[in-house]
Amino acid sequence: MELSSPQKKVVVFDYGFGNVRSAERALARAGADVEITRDYDKALNADGLLVPGVGAFASCMTGLREARGDWIVDRRLSGGRPVMGICVGMQILFARGIEHGVESEGLDEWPGSVEPLQAEVVPHMGWNTVDAAPGSRLFAGLDPDARFYFVHSYAVHDWSLETHNPAIEAPKVTWSTHGKPFVAAVENGALWATQFHPEKSGDAGAQLLTNWIGTL
Repeated sequence: MELSSPQKKVVVFDYGFGNVRSAERALARAGADVEITRDYDKALNADGLLVPGVGAFASCMTGLREARGDWIVDRRLSGGRPVMGICVGMQILFARGIEHGVESEGLDEWPGSVEPLQAEVVPHMGWNTVDAAPGSRLFAGLDPDARFYFVHSYAVHDWSLETHNPAIEAPKVTWSTHGKPFVAAVENGALWATQFHPEKSGDAGAQLLTNWIGTL
């Protein structure tokens, strides 16, 4: 008799700036054992940590620091423990965010700036396709024409992290376009992130979350 694998434990980090209930439901449907909490030990020791984010970059960073989320993310990644950011939860992983001319420090896991979208219509709100990175595990099994749900006014337009060590897998960067191309998702070792909302992206988003859980 074949034994089934235990459910992966995923913590949705609750620091006051994420759509945590939608994320919880989507992860549960994708097969994870989900808990919404800001408890330090639970967030540190879960199989996967999901960091959602809505609103302003600076406010999210303030809330994350007050909940010790910056320490948790850093410690998890130092130990190769998976972390996934969504929307502003992805943006704060970069070095800085620039909103209304004001620059705020991010977590600096990746170099680069989150800046206003360069498009005629802002915010970018609705469904859009992405150009998935070759060999992406996050988008495995998804149709190239799959659409994902975006709601944002800021994005990263330039990816500047380079990997020169052949022993280290280069980051996989997925792009989308609204006016100008922007980073839509990143897979970089234990740290993955999406600018769009997989929890609001129907079957395509469900498959994407299933793919992430399958790597935990």
